[in-house]
Order: sequence, then structure tokens, then C-alpha cells
Amino acid sequence: MLRILLALAYGYAGYRHLATPGPFLAITPPWVPQPEWVVMLTGVAEIAGAAGLMLPNLRKTAGWALALYALCVWPANFHHAIADIAIGGETLSWWYHGPRLAAQPLIIWWALWASGAIDWPFGNRRRAPHSPRP
Repeated sequence: MLRILLALAYGYAGYRHLATPGPFLAITPPWVPQPEWVVMLTGVAEIAGAAGLMLPNLRKTAGWALALYALCVWPANFHHAIADIAIGGETLSWWYHGPRLAAQPLIIWWALWASGAIDWPFGNRRRAPHSPRP
């Protein structure tokens, strides 16, 4: 169930990157080259990762890719917080940014765990030899 939830979250986020790139462009750090392309490609990557989580043969690869993706976009979250960038005319307080920044390692772990790439901290899961991961 948690794998499906993660796939839905990444699929929706990818859709939003493609449908309304403005907020993502706004938080893209200035050192990122060709931000329009980067935002578009990150949307495609999120959708592909979400699909991969649902395909047993691609699940672990998708988990590693989404974990790496989450690590690579973390600077945009920091930039959003530190530069106090307004989205839709509103800035967000540290009540949003603090937990959001702290949650990124959890999101990275979630991608790895939900894909079956790791089973930490729960140890070896007892399951039938060919049953799919959660």
C-alpha cells in the first residue's frame, strides 16, 4: 500500500511539473542550467519512476532512481526556503520549510524501502520467494 501511495504522489508531482511548471521554475536555484528543460525532465522522471514502482521487474531500479532524484532536487527545496520565494504571491513560513526539508531523507528512504531495494530498519522480511515487495 505504501508503494502505491508513493507512486501516486510521484505521478501527481510529475504531472504538476508538466502541467504547471511555474512554481517549480520559481524555486529552481539560479545555477541550474536551462531550468525549463530541467523542470520538464524532472516531471518526466517522476512519472517514469512512479510507473517503475508498479512494475516488478523495474521496481528496485525505480526505487534507486527516485531516491537519487529526491536527493538531487533537495537543493531546490533549500533555495525555496532560504530565498523565501513566493509562489502564487505567498511565501511559506518555516513551519512549512523546516518539516519539508527534514522530510527529504524520509522520502529518499521511502523510495528505497517501498521498492524493495532495502529493508532497513525492519530487517529481512519473511515472504514467499517470488512474492512482490510492498
